[in-house]
Amino acid sequence: MAIKKTKTTTHKIKIKKGDLVKVIAGNSKGVQGKVLTVLVDKNRAIVEGANIVKKHTKPSAANPNGGIIEKEAGINISNLAVIDPKTGETTRVGRKLNADGKLVRYAKKSGEEIK
Repeated sequence: MAIKKTKTTTHKIKIKKGDLVKVIAGNSKGVQGKVLTVLVDKNRAIVEGANIVKKHTKPSAANPNGGIIEKEAGINISNLAVIDPKTGETTRVGRKLNADGKLVRYAKKSGEEIK
């Protein structure tokens, strides 16, 4: 019996749940939305309103009629860019110590702290 190996990432994922991001590649290119979840093991994120797929569901207690449901699917982290809170443009994310000595994320274009 073959053992399935999963791909692991060694780099730091700089996108977190709640960030405002823009899709920069793929079918949903140009869509802006909030990150709902980050799937660290798969190197993907689910973004509100982006990468909508149709899922066929059987009738269940939660959904008695069944049918076709539209929902968001995961997008690779490399296809997302964080939106700068000051300018509204896409930016890279850096990390630095703030005045309190706490490590915080900041937008590289404007230097604004990302909450």
